[in-house]
Amino acid sequence: MSISFGRTVLPPQQVNVLRRAIGLEWITIGFLAITVTLVFLVLGNSQAMKAAWLEDLLSFIPPIAFLVAVSINRKPPTHGHPYGFHRSVGVGHLVAAVALATMGTFLVVDSATGLIRGEHPTIGTVEIFGQVVWLGWLMIGVMALIAVPPIFIGRAKMKLARDLHNKVLYADADMNKADWMTAAGSIVGVAGVGIGLWWLDYAAALFIAGSILYDGYRNLRAAVLDLMDERATTFDDRKPHPVGREVEDYLRSLPWVEQVGCRTRDEGHVFHIEAFVVPRHGRVPSLKKIVAAKEACTAIDWKVQDIVLVLVDELPDVVTPQPAG
Repeated sequence: MSISFGRTVLPPQQVNVLRRAIGLEWITIGFLAITVTLVFLVLGNSQAMKAAWLEDLLSFIPPIAFLVAVSINRKPPTHGHPYGFHRSVGVGHLVAAVALATMGTFLVVDSATGLIRGEHPTIGTVEIFGQVVWLGWLMIGVMALIAVPPIFIGRAKMKLARDLHNKVLYADADMNKADWMTAAGSIVGVAGVGIGLWWLDYAAALFIAGSILYDGYRNLRAAVLDLMDERATTFDDRKPHPVGREVEDYLRSLPWVEQVGCRTRDEGHVFHIEAFVVPRHGRVPSLKKIVAAKEACTAIDWKVQDIVLVLVDELPDVVTPQPAG
């Protein structure tokens, strides 16, 4: 069974990767449903636990955004959407980032306000099977229980995000990998209340809120830049994506090409490339040569969904040829 993103038919390896990614996101949603329920049951008056619970609620957004985007960007291009529906990945990335940044800001203000006012949180007791137990022990137990699984889930998603070139999946994986810090912070905050250091609860909440805000800001910046057609980068936004250089290297190797420079647009999972080519000695190549070059460029990487070869007498100022690889 073939699977496609728009008109790009995925290679068998990417088909398997996509299926695994979808499966992991459903596992994540199931795990989060259990986590949110457990944390809510032992929430109490701890500010750190409140921040951790809200973070768990926010963690639903990236996997849901990924699943929705995957279902949308499979649609082929139409007259109304000639570039396809790949921007749904960027929209999902933006929605998740805005939610993180907004909630992070709220939690920072809320926690800082409580700390400044000196509002002492209290953690009561509950009766379990006839025994009176300090609720803090249950809080610590729950947070310790849910701290480890997201680390392994996040690491698995990270590799899949690279193979699919999916920034929503990467953002989700990055959050999962850092979830243990949220759990550890909550445990420290609750333990602080237990030993009389009430301010540790607010300090832990501020740490969690700061982590949420940082994730939100970083992903918001990346999502906005992608939607503004920044030069295509790798899935983790650390460097320019090498596919543009690979296309340039190939075109530069053709005997009828003198100069070449590419403008690469990240559409979500796939790229749209405009390759500006200066013909050697000003001679226009035959249509057959141009078609062959175009087909060879799209065969370089499955992510090259579409490429336009533009014959020019000199390269545009905004296009700088990348060094040969």
